[in-house]
This record gives sequence, C-alpha cells and structure tokens, in this order.
Amino acid sequence: MREIRLFVVRLEHDDPRKATGIRLIRRGLAVRTHRPPRGAVILDPTSHVYLSPADRESAESRGLVAVDASWRRIDEVRWPRGRRRVLPLLVAANPINYGRPFRLSTAEALAAALFILGRRDQAERVLSEFKWGPEFLRLNEDWLEAYSRAEGPDEVEELSRKFYEELARG
Repeated sequence: MREIRLFVVRLEHDDPRKATGIRLIRRGLAVRTHRPPRGAVILDPTSHVYLSPADRESAESRGLVAVDASWRRIDEVRWPRGRRRVLPLLVAANPINYGRPFRLSTAEALAAALFILGRRDQAERVLSEFKWGPEFLRLNEDWLEAYSRAEGPDEVEELSRKFYEELARG
C-alpha cells in the first residue's frame, strides 16, 4: 500500500521557522502547491463535514491537503476546492498551542487525518519530525482510534461532541 500524497498550501502569515508545513516540505514528506489536485481531501476548519474513514479512497487517489496559515488570520484564507473536511476534536501538542483543543499545527492536522484514514505509520513518520510529535499521539490516541473506527462523518461528529462534553466536564 503506497502512502497518501500530502500537499501543503503555504500562506506567508507567520514565521517560516515555526511553520510545520515548511518542515514537512523540506523533508520531502509533503509537496508545496498553490493548486491542489482536483478531488483531493482538503483539511478545512470551516467545513461542516467531518473527516472520516469514508474519505480514505479520495485521499488515496487524489491526496490530502493542508493550508499552512496562522490561526490569527484564518478568516482571510481562501480555501482550495475539493472535498473540504473538518477534523474532529483533538488537542494540540505543539509549543504554540499546547493543550488547546482544535488549534493544531499543519503537521498535527495532516498526521491526525492520516491516522483517521487508517495510515498510522505515515502519521507517526510525519510527527517524528518534531520533538513534540509523540506527545500529540499520546494526548489524542484514544480519540484518534475511535475516529478511525467510525463508519462515516456523522459518527465522527457524534464522537467529537461526546469527547468535547467529557473534556468540558474535566
């Protein structure tokens, strides 16, 4: 089984030394693009459809795309066309947003998507580029496992709501 192709649309919003998408491009784990392949799965926090294992076939054939942008300027992003999907509840492990729900770095988002799509080995390879990478898996492993077993986006959404309620209760 070949790896899912990863694409990064890089916006110059923040310090390139802190941009995890740039590191993945430099290490050959992702390809920089301005125009993702037609039909690719686009990770988009503004989408209303949750990423689920049902998206595996599209990601395997067309690729997985993340937009490397600052969370402070997320409203300015023009999202590429494609199968736009939002990630369910996950907690960041990157130093800038550690412990914050939904505030993932580009690398965390791609790794989470890979895990949900059944590509744990590839997700671990992406995260291995960062000293905090294993911590992301440690923080989110149970949730990622549950999402990866879901039948479709509705079940992922239901799980995400359940986990959010549990997190809010402490």
